[in-house]
Amino acid sequence: MIGYVTLGTNDLEKASAFYDELLTTIGGKRFMEMGSFIAWNNSDGGPGLSLTTPFNEKPATVGNGCMVAIQAKSKEEVDALHAKALELGGEDEGAVGYRGDTFYTGYFRDLDGNKLNVFYIG
Repeated sequence: MIGYVTLGTNDLEKASAFYDELLTTIGGKRFMEMGSFIAWNNSDGGPGLSLTTPFNEKPATVGNGCMVAIQAKSKEEVDALHAKALELGGEDEGAVGYRGDTFYTGYFRDLDGNKLNVFYIG
């Protein structure tokens, strides 16, 4: 159902370097670039994650209550992606672990303060 999710940034160069390195942890790579917009995915035609500077030229801000969830293929991928986000300067928003019986997840904020999580169900 979801084609892609877009996050705003105030520094496309710095933010794209963060996501270039972070998303390689789960096989992600750029699939589209246009001026102030860059998008990544890890499979042909699968959902993507993109960054943009706002079209209205006002500062990008974080949506309160908004979060992007990145699906991992294993608990090990969750651990690796969460650790990589923190290594790259992201902020921890919830340690990796189980929430319930089968939902394994970790939460973090990117360099612009956008909240994300990485999860595995199993």
